[in-house]
Amino acid sequence: MFPRIREITDAFGARLRVSIEAQPTGALVVFDRPDRTGYPRAVLDGYGAEVLCGYIIAARLALPNALPDEIVDGPFAARFSLAFEDKVAVAMVGKRGGDRFDLPAPFWDRLYAELCVIIAHARELTRRAAGRVH
Repeated sequence: MFPRIREITDAFGARLRVSIEAQPTGALVVFDRPDRTGYPRAVLDGYGAEVLCGYIIAARLALPNALPDEIVDGPFAARFSLAFEDKVAVAMVGKRGGDRFDLPAPFWDRLYAELCVIIAHARELTRRAAGRVH
């Protein structure tokens, strides 16, 4: 069942790959842009994925206005912000100053739906991992 990989393509051919990978303590959600050479990957744990899911909807509802940043702590710490540069995007940056990973607005609806499924899988993998530890 894992890893689980899905690709989202927008109307212009841009691609976003979202995968969930099992790990000893639960699951990680990995974001890639296979259509962009040398683009960084972004990795979140289940907590970060849940916050991102909510932030995507908040960003969609806030447009055209700004939205305060959200910060996720922990081993996969990140800052989410609504960016208005050349394209509207949710920007993810590792809290410790990692590379910026943009999620352009055309991906948001499908990514939100995909994250709802991924979060359920991540919770179950984390529950199973906790059962193995005890």
